[in-house]
Amino acid sequence: MVGIGVGDGPGPEVMAASTLDGTKVVTADGEHVGKISDIMLDVRDGRIAYAVLSEGGFLGMGTTLHAIPWSALTLNVDEKVFLVNLMADEIKNAPGFDKDHWPSMADPQWGSSVHQYYRQQPYWDATRDAVEERSSNL
Repeated sequence: MVGIGVGDGPGPEVMAASTLDGTKVVTADGEHVGKISDIMLDVRDGRIAYAVLSEGGFLGMGTTLHAIPWSALTLNVDEKVFLVNLMADEIKNAPGFDKDHWPSMADPQWGSSVHQYYRQQPYWDATRDAVEERSSNL
């Protein structure tokens, strides 16, 4: 990974999204379940919305993709892996899609169901709560 050490430029707090492509994802039970293939941005809010996990398949065929809420992942810089607090079978049974049929990730209903599956508060709710809190403190 580029830029993960002191004096190596950006990282680990700020790094290029392309640096994270191909990073392994490991579950709570220690199983490697795939790699990050894409980082999805919410351009309007200026936030990372999802990391797309590529799971299974061979040479891109038979691969299942899973949009994992960014808040559900923790980067282990030392081991250069993402940790997700689910068991391997939960990832394998997670809502998925294939490379030719992506969901509408801007659809709040779809996003809410994905966040619920991963036991995460939707990131847009967290943003709204923070803005409301800041406004009430003025």
